[in-house]
Amino acid sequence: MKILMYSVRDDEQDAIQAWATAHKIQVDTNDLEFHPETAGLVKGYDGLVIQQRSPIGGDASLYQDLAAAGLKQLTSRTAGVDTIDIPAAKAAGLVVTNVPAYSPNSVAEMSVAQTMRLIRNLELFDQRIGQQNFQWAGLQAREIRSLTVGIIGAGRIGGTAARLFHGLGARVIAYDVVRHPELEDVLSYVDTKEELLRQADVVDLHVDLNETSAGLIDAAALKLMKSDAYIINASRGPVIVTEALVAALKAGEIAGCALDTVEGENTLFNQDHQGEVLQDTNVAQLMQMPNVIITPHVGFYTNLAVKNMVDISLDDVLTILNGGTTEHAF
Repeated sequence: MKILMYSVRDDEQDAIQAWATAHKIQVDTNDLEFHPETAGLVKGYDGLVIQQRSPIGGDASLYQDLAAAGLKQLTSRTAGVDTIDIPAAKAAGLVVTNVPAYSPNSVAEMSVAQTMRLIRNLELFDQRIGQQNFQWAGLQAREIRSLTVGIIGAGRIGGTAARLFHGLGARVIAYDVVRHPELEDVLSYVDTKEELLRQADVVDLHVDLNETSAGLIDAAALKLMKSDAYIINASRGPVIVTEALVAALKAGEIAGCALDTVEGENTLFNQDHQGEVLQDTNVAQLMQMPNVIITPHVGFYTNLAVKNMVDISLDDVLTILNGGTTEHAF
């Protein structure tokens, strides 16, 4: 049995080698994304694992070719699977799996950390100190126990964030199409997104990217928020309409934001653009705003999460190749 993993980073290699040794299975890696022009590399392998932010591309014949080559599955070692044409893959007889909960704490903790930075004005103090201005006037902080945190998408990650915010003393409300009774000791559900936006001092987004969540936070949604409220996005970039966010920040409709993901990040994140003029004018504008924090989609990037992404994805491949089933299949 041989498994090929695409888009492998150096920091994943130890976990991959440990899994391969423990299971006595050959696992080979490359640093390429999986696209029609690189798909031929999987020939001769039994299992396939990918990780990428851009769509695979091609048409249904690509998935048919994978099945014809003997593959039984296509595994993403991330939660998001919007890069895969799942109906085409299933039609070809491939089992598509993901890693929906590699570490809910990793992303949830990122949201809490960014919220604390914003309400304590830490990014603004960093800027002042960088200019040798040690004054604190005008930057009075807000205690988290005085705030209402509104979570949109109270699933694995959002639910974990709710428990963390509740533990810090915040009032937590949530909007989700699926309500989880086990969370009602730490949050209260509201009936509509609009109700949450009107009440929350911090709006924390934890939704999957799909037809209903793309553009979820648009100009109309932002106008419903309090003028002293913040928005945190550690989910997926297209959930917020970036142009509308820029306009809302310029107009003072909200107090600021922390973005771990943005629209069109494929051409920016995990790349070095020092000395270049950014082609994404919306992101360029956001970077110039003192009340905006941008990180390059690293909410997931912790020691435990990376190991879990590797282990769970490879465990699923092995299970499927051995004729078993996994709860992570679509």
